[in-house]
Amino acid sequence: MSGKRRNAESLGRRAETLAVWLLRFKGYGILARRERTPAGEIDIIARRGRTLVAVEVKARRAAAPLGDVIGDRQWQRICRALEMYAGRRRLDHLRLRFDIVFLRPGRWPKHVPDAWRPS
Repeated sequence: MSGKRRNAESLGRRAETLAVWLLRFKGYGILARRERTPAGEIDIIARRGRTLVAVEVKARRAAAPLGDVIGDRQWQRICRALEMYAGRRRLDHLRLRFDIVFLRPGRWPKHVPDAWRPS
């Protein structure tokens, strides 16, 4: 693994840890981190009440715009992965939701609930 890729991996792990703490603080139970399914990987899977949430974590070192950093294709993949996870764990009776947590240096993490809905 190259140094650049290793640094990105390290940044991603730290960002996910901060996102987990933010979500716990907000009352979410964390069910999984970096959950891999045949459809793809989900950064964090959380539950709050009757809602099962796939959380995509996006971190940037610089103050770059965080706008549309997740494309529709990636959301579709995350959606299929969460459906697979829910089915395997017999959680398919829960409402599914897709959130984002944005992180940037020197700023509070920003949690965007219900950031995407399947079409």
